[in-house]
Amino acid sequence: MTTSQNEETADNQRLETALGYHFNDPALLTGALCHSSYVNEQSRDNLESNERLEFLGDAVLNLSISHLLMQRYPELAEGELSRNRAQLVNETQLAAIARKLSLGPHLLLGKGEALTGGREKNSILADAAEAVIAAIYLDGGFDAAFAFVESRFSRQLAKVNRGRYETDYKSQLQEHAQSVYREIPQYRVIETRGPDHSKTFRVQVSVADVTAEGDGKSKKMAEQEAARVGLELLDKHP
Repeated sequence: MTTSQNEETADNQRLETALGYHFNDPALLTGALCHSSYVNEQSRDNLESNERLEFLGDAVLNLSISHLLMQRYPELAEGELSRNRAQLVNETQLAAIARKLSLGPHLLLGKGEALTGGREKNSILADAAEAVIAAIYLDGGFDAAFAFVESRFSRQLAKVNRGRYETDYKSQLQEHAQSVYREIPQYRVIETRGPDHSKTFRVQVSVADVTAEGDGKSKKMAEQEAARVGLELLDKHP
């Protein structure tokens, strides 16, 4: 085994420890971390991006969260279940989980994507989180994937009855800005990328002489990411 292969195996083992799951087929985990920008720069014909795994992981995640909501909150009607699931399963939430698992440093990205901060982009992190869920499902079956989702969403699920979510960064930023600076954050779209069916938005927020930017697959998601970065910057603001 070469030095690079040894390093890759060690990296995967560290990530498996963070995930709390050991893969019988390590190639599935590697595939879940493989972004399309990396595939486009390689000459290997059999290399595939994590997009198909992302598709499957989205379905496994939605089924798991739906099951957990019905199990834990039998009093909730269908509409309430749907709203709560939407709050739990979104790009911002998934990216936050990916950060807790430190998925970013393990991602296989193209050089350009890596240089432009791809390891911190919500859209890429969220897609990787869904791909990892699919990889666990394919490797260990639904029970293993369900257990993983339940463990990673336990805190958020516990807040459903109270209707409180830590990832509503826009509300947090507005409350902080109004109470400390007597200002309201101002958002604007500064860039739109990609085809009509798969656009990525970049939004800038300005408040208290601080500006922050965020990306997302919708304007709302991009605003949430910009607000998250803005809160971090304001924490360091004199």
